[in-house]
Amino acid sequence: MAEKPTNTIQDAAAAAAPKPAQPPRNPAFRMMGLPSFRFKLPSRNWLIFLSITGSFTTALLYDRHHKKKAHQKWCTIVSHMAQEPLPVDRMPRRLTIFLSAPPGDGLRAARAYFQEYVKPVLVSAALDWEVIEGRREGDVRAGLAEKVRKLRVKNGESRSSQGEPKVEEEEKESIEDALAQVRQKNGIEDWDGIQGDLIIGRNTWKEYVRGLHEGWLGPLDPPAEPPPLKQTPPPAPAPLDASVASESTSSSPELQQSDQEKKNDSDSLPTPALVPPSTSNATIPTPPYISPAQYFTSPLPRTLPPTLPPSLPLPFPHILGFLNTPIRVYRFLTRRHLADSTGREVAALVLAASIRPYDHKESFVSSEDVDDTSPRNKEELAASDGIVAHTGHRWEQQRVLEEEEAEWHKSVRKPRKEGEETVWMEEVVVDERIGERMRRFELGGRENTFGGLSDGEPRDNEVTWVETMKIWVGMGKEKHEPKGWEQGLVGEEGD
Repeated sequence: MAEKPTNTIQDAAAAAAPKPAQPPRNPAFRMMGLPSFRFKLPSRNWLIFLSITGSFTTALLYDRHHKKKAHQKWCTIVSHMAQEPLPVDRMPRRLTIFLSAPPGDGLRAARAYFQEYVKPVLVSAALDWEVIEGRREGDVRAGLAEKVRKLRVKNGESRSSQGEPKVEEEEKESIEDALAQVRQKNGIEDWDGIQGDLIIGRNTWKEYVRGLHEGWLGPLDPPAEPPPLKQTPPPAPAPLDASVASESTSSSPELQQSDQEKKNDSDSLPTPALVPPSTSNATIPTPPYISPAQYFTSPLPRTLPPTLPPSLPLPFPHILGFLNTPIRVYRFLTRRHLADSTGREVAALVLAASIRPYDHKESFVSSEDVDDTSPRNKEELAASDGIVAHTGHRWEQQRVLEEEEAEWHKSVRKPRKEGEETVWMEEVVVDERIGERMRRFELGGRENTFGGLSDGEPRDNEVTWVETMKIWVGMGKEKHEPKGWEQGLVGEEGD
């Protein structure tokens, strides 16, 4: 049977039809030796890579844009304070910043948090501040307690006669005291308004409360050191028998000769000078002058004011660990919320519009179980089989920033060496006489006034991103604010 021909008439016609001409190449690319590019979708792997990186970059740019606007909002709110006149014979308002290294990390993290979220608002208000830092646990407590003790001495209290002579105290006078004397001679007065304390983090807050109690309730002089233990001399060796000694000396003349040579060699070597050990160590904080158990029995000093300077505990979210990477990435991409909340709190401190005392209205009921020391709700405890043993109140100072302790590094909970402080893991003890005098900054009724400055509305002298793009393309004009010498020319052309 004959086979059918492979080439049909249609195939022959299709083969004879002319092929479509290729689009002309770009002469510039042809002169450069580059091939012709064809626009097409990238491969699947490239699409996955570009979508992930593009999404992350977009989220980061969006967050940083709104973070910048949040900074600008709160800086604009307090910027009017920088324009207020200040007499030449008066010092500006001076705040005290307390910050310490977070558990498991160094002091650099706390400094970066202060410079990024707190410092811009303080600079916009033209405020002055001093910083009490703590690299180790207990440094902030010791620094604040010493500051309060100096204030008590300045207000009229006297130290005991067992202290150092006055000549040595004058030689060891700090630079701040010398500057204060110079200002007093020149008639420069201190700020007569509200000062304020800013405490960053739960660990710093615990040391702040402990140092405040130690400074006002503790003594001005350090406690007496315990007497040194008497060291008993070691017992003298028992005398050898004469016969045994003669046998040992006669039986080992070579050993006696070698011992004599070693003794001569040791005598010929120079003896190093013995350096007495240093009793002062700058890295170790000063031990506390009073323990928390002695707060309630200590008398109040006569220089204690009716109200203490107001304070502001500021949250410091800080978490470590590889397993917490998702939480850290989320916080890295949502820093705009932290900037807005932090700016709100710092603005309350700067404006000092509303100050209230700390409350102690939260009641708790504890069971008879010794191991269970956590506060419980009354209804929850009544439903259980526990027996009510104690009912009391918790101060607000004990509850402030309490949620941060769950994110602390596990190294904080390890047992400490003898002599190391454990302020961070101990409960906050508040004496009623000190707790009632403590006050706190808050925005209060001015928060509604600030609500008009939302993040979505442009402010004065602010260029939106649409106007920025128009200026960059060349379709818009920059806002020109007339200078001082140009303001007289406005309106002269129409006159």
